[in-house]
Amino acid sequence: MSATIVKPASLQGARLPRWTPAVVALGSAAVGIGIGMGAGLDSRIQWGLIAAILFIVVSYVAAVAVEGGRQAKDRLATSMVWVTFLLAVVPLASLIYETVERGTKVFNGYFLTHSMGVVADDEPGGGIYHAIIGTLEQVLLASVIAVPIGLLTAIYLVEYGRGKLSKVVTFFVDVMTGIPSIVAGLFVLSFWILILGFDFSGWAGAMALAILMMPVIVRSTEEMLKLVPNELREASLALGIPKWRTILKVVLPTAIGGITTGVMLAVARIAGETAPVLLLVWVNPMINTNPFEGSQASLPLYIYQQYAAGNQAGYDRAWAAALALIGFIMILNLAARGVARWKAPKTGR
Repeated sequence: MSATIVKPASLQGARLPRWTPAVVALGSAAVGIGIGMGAGLDSRIQWGLIAAILFIVVSYVAAVAVEGGRQAKDRLATSMVWVTFLLAVVPLASLIYETVERGTKVFNGYFLTHSMGVVADDEPGGGIYHAIIGTLEQVLLASVIAVPIGLLTAIYLVEYGRGKLSKVVTFFVDVMTGIPSIVAGLFVLSFWILILGFDFSGWAGAMALAILMMPVIVRSTEEMLKLVPNELREASLALGIPKWRTILKVVLPTAIGGITTGVMLAVARIAGETAPVLLLVWVNPMINTNPFEGSQASLPLYIYQQYAAGNQAGYDRAWAAALALIGFIMILNLAARGVARWKAPKTGR
């Protein structure tokens, strides 16, 4: 007798080709542009929204027809993730492109090394040297105040806090996270300047910025410390190492990458603040390298002041200063990533 070989049935259903999402995206974009132009819609944002809706609907319908309802739901979720990702990236890319295009008109060595001391706001020329000095000093002073306090508070909440005090501290950290920047500026203005009688200075602005910086550091550091496996702590304590040394030598080095990123997020949070600087630091077109005496400038306040001048020279300087501020934040983030990678614990196979 001859044996008959029976091939096993395939357990995998029909699938759309891999190139389907790309083709659907291109087709949706073309149809969205056509509908927008045919309907007389001037905004390209509306064209993009039409294309996004078409992409989601067509992807879902095609998946239902070929792959079935279960796989169609998966493709629907994937399509929505891609669309929301583009909705987040497109404005960011547009912002960077616009800032670079307009900011490069006067962005040069002269602009970075001169101040506005003898240049009126409606005249061409001048630079941001005085604003760069003010921003660096104010952010540095705020970091010196906020980083140690924020780190120690987060360590207490994660490693030691178990009672009512930790709940109270957590509650007030949450409250401080939502405090508007103008409120922090008014607090320092009323206490430091009006009650104690000190003058406007970069130090006053740094104290307000530190108030805004601390809750961000506490929250981010707390989450990073919670991600450290308890096994590492238990292994260290089992060797007879004190808890404080375990935290210093085991816990913190393990979470240093996330902690550094959180600190940089806090720096980015305060580097663009204008309200506290306007209230406490005031405006100074001259170079002042002493943050503890006299008014200073800062990049956010400089941008506001130049754009409020209402002339083309002021607009050009404002966009160039915005480009410098973005570059400043980018450099800080790159430096933070380098430090985090350098200090991260070495892992092996």
